[in-house]
Amino acid sequence: MFSRILIANRGEIACRIMATARLMGVETVAVHSVADAQAQHVHMADIALPLGGSGDYLDKEAVVAAAVASGAEAIHPGYGFLSENPDFVTAVEAAGLVFIGPPADAIRAMGLKDAAKTLMQDAGVPVVPGYHGGDQDPKVLAKAADEIGYPVLIKARAGGGGKGMRLVDDPSDFHAALESAIREGAASFGDGHVLIEKYIAAPRHIEVQIFADKAGGVVHMFERDCTMQRRHQKVIEEAPAPGMPDGVRASMCDAAVTAARTIGYTGAGTIEFIADGSAGLREDG
Repeated sequence: MFSRILIANRGEIACRIMATARLMGVETVAVHSVADAQAQHVHMADIALPLGGSGDYLDKEAVVAAAVASGAEAIHPGYGFLSENPDFVTAVEAAGLVFIGPPADAIRAMGLKDAAKTLMQDAGVPVVPGYHGGDQDPKVLAKAADEIGYPVLIKARAGGGGKGMRLVDDPSDFHAALESAIREGAASFGDGHVLIEKYIAAPRHIEVQIFADKAGGVVHMFERDCTMQRRHQKVIEEAPAPGMPDGVRASMCDAAVTAARTIGYTGAGTIEFIADGSAGLREDG
């Protein structure tokens, strides 16, 4: 058990972590920008330090320096900000601190969609049919789309939130959509690589919550349905997922555990699945 941790986050996220830490008898350290000097998470913490350097919550060097100066033994990233930055994890550990979350290698393994899909496919975890190869020649990608069958989705391999993603219904529109997706992916994430997926017209977005320890133990906490979205952002999460047969639930949860074990994940995490819900969730796929 740690005696003091730094929370590398702000607002409600930081406050919830602090409330739990307090129940566990763990002291908390807050970091803040100039604008957040009077924020609630600053007042809740046992120790509060202004962020040096750029004063930005994404400044990993400043966050680590604050943790060392405060005497914290570990850093909890919350979610967002630096929570999925493998270089931050490396910097935390290099400073002799513990990162409360997955190892850097696990974050890197799932950071790019094409590499992640290959890894999951090799582990026997079902993925949406598509092309996620390294050859980015437009002719190769167009041929892959033809083989997959229209409609298809062109997706930037990096980032998320719908950026660098284009739906193509007709082959005649493919090249223009490809150029647009590549351009947006490069501008948003500094990476113009794309993959091609079969478009699922009536998708069910199902997430499985998992927890993993450093001894290889992984458990799931069942699923939630996150299908209702606006602009690729979840609006409502419902658990258990409605209309899910027991066999589908068991298979999906088992696949989530396999995925976490495959990448050596530790801590709390979410494995996301896209299922074809056009005829309901069926055990035969």
